[in-house]
Parts: sequence; C-alpha cells; structure tokens
Amino acid sequence: MASAPSTPRLVRIGTRGSQLASWQSNWVADQLRKLHPGLTVELVEIKTHGDRDRNSPLAVIGGTGLFTKEIQRALVDRTVEIAVHSLKDLPTTGPENLTLGAVPIREDVTDAVIAPKHKTLANLPSGATVGTGSLRRRAMLLHARPDLNVVGVRGNVETRLNKALNGELDAVILAEAGLRRLGLDSHITDRLAAPEFLPAVGQGALGIECRADDPETLALLAPLDDLETHCGVIAERTLLAELEGGCMIPLGAFGRYGNDGQLFLDAAVYDPDGKARVIASGRGPRTAPEVLGREVAEQLRKQGAEALLKSIRDAKPGQNSSG
Repeated sequence: MASAPSTPRLVRIGTRGSQLASWQSNWVADQLRKLHPGLTVELVEIKTHGDRDRNSPLAVIGGTGLFTKEIQRALVDRTVEIAVHSLKDLPTTGPENLTLGAVPIREDVTDAVIAPKHKTLANLPSGATVGTGSLRRRAMLLHARPDLNVVGVRGNVETRLNKALNGELDAVILAEAGLRRLGLDSHITDRLAAPEFLPAVGQGALGIECRADDPETLALLAPLDDLETHCGVIAERTLLAELEGGCMIPLGAFGRYGNDGQLFLDAAVYDPDGKARVIASGRGPRTAPEVLGREVAEQLRKQGAEALLKSIRDAKPGQNSSG
C-alpha cells in the first residue's frame, strides 16, 4: 500500500516585489502557516520583465507573461515550491509541468473609478482624461463614453492612483480587488460593474501555482482552494484560450455560480476603440467549466468576434495591452 505524501517543513513562495504582490504572497503564507502548524514559509522576491520596465506600454515589451514568466521559471528550476500570481496576469498556456494548485475565494471583480472631482463615470465632462493600462478597460470606457480622452498609464497601484489624486488625470480605472487588499478602497468614487462592464479574465482571483509532480505541495495547497472561484476562472480562461490566438485582446468575462448551482459565464469582446462589441452568455454544469468556456467562445465567434479579433491581430505592435 502506497504511503501518503510526506509534509514538507519548508515551502518557498516566489513573488513579485510590488506592495500588492507582497500582500498577496504574505496572505498565502499566513494561511499556510495556520493550516499547517510547524511549516516554515519563506518569500523569495523575483523581478519580472514587467517590473523592470515600468514605462513602456505593456504590449510593446511583450504583453503576455510579463509578470509571470520569471516566477514560473523559478518553479520549474525548483528555486521555489509555490508561485502566487494575480490570476489575470497568468497566461492560459505555460510550462506543462506546472499546475494551479489552488485558487482561493475571489475578491470583488469590479473595476473602480477614482475621480476625486467628478466622482462618477457619468459625471466626467466631455474630453476628460482617464488613465488605464488596460486595452479592455480602454475599449469598455470608449464604448460607454466615446467622448473621453483615454490615455495609457503604467506603474504600481499607488503610482496610478496618485495620478488621479494629484489632479494629473481626471480619473483612473483600477481593479477594486487590489485597492481593497492595500486598504486604499476609500478612494473609490464609482464602480464599473457587471453586466455592462465585465472584468478581466481572472480579475480579483489569486492563482497559486506549483509543480504538477509535487504531491506534497499540492496537498498543502488543497485546503486553500475555493471550488466556486476555481470553476468560474477555469471557464473564463478556457474562453480566453479559445479566442486569444497568441494576441492580447479586449475581452471581459465573468464566471460564477447561479442560485441553482449551475455555472454561468458572461463575456464580451470589443474593438480597441470601443466602437463595436459582441456579447454572449451561457450556463452549464459546474463540473464542466471548460465545456462552458468553449461554448461561449463559439457564440462570440458566430456573432462576429472573429472580425474584431482579426483587426486587433493586424494592428501595429504597441496597440494591444490587456488587464
């Protein structure tokens, strides 16, 4: 009879060095220590390409995997046992020997408006300058308010937030989840919520990655996994994988359980300037999130998403970013 996996006494977590990434990794470390008394958990800071270049537009310096590749490499090289990602940053394809060991319960998925003077999206005057580093947010904003001047911003949460607080911009759009985790949610003046404004794939969720051939670490992570969140983000990530085709796209998606226990998935694809949008939704058993993701992706294609995606793929480099 095979023996049960032994419990490791030391686990190293690979993390980015930003304040938000540190908060997320420390939260995971604290949970593991509570769940497994005697376990030593260490954080290993890893600088990613996206952290080293904080000025260039995301797509210009590579887009997909900018904040994850180096941390995943540390996992593969066995420098760390666990990687903690903001799940919206984690590409849908990666090293085959890595797996999502746990997806904890999701924080709020809403996009937040910080507009100290005008407060709400509706109250922003024509021509107001709004900052975002996300192609999805840019497209959604321009679809709702084509009269706005939407500009790109980079940097950590605090840097982008301060561009609105100091009056450099009329507003910035940030994920509510990150603001809450950093205790900065008191600055939120408006919320862009579903169904009109769909979040990025995986927004508000943490992805805790480990090696697929590491049963001890998988066993440690198992109690942190939230089934509802995990199923929802798998449906979203399957949808993105079906449509992405190697290109970062302005897509919003939200998977979650309904009151009847089934899994629901809403999705929308925009052109980069928000002039066109196609939307789709579906429901299915929560045991088959991948099937639901593929079905909703096919609905989007039938409604014209492919033409929008082709225009994005044919666009000049530097026009595409995500988030």
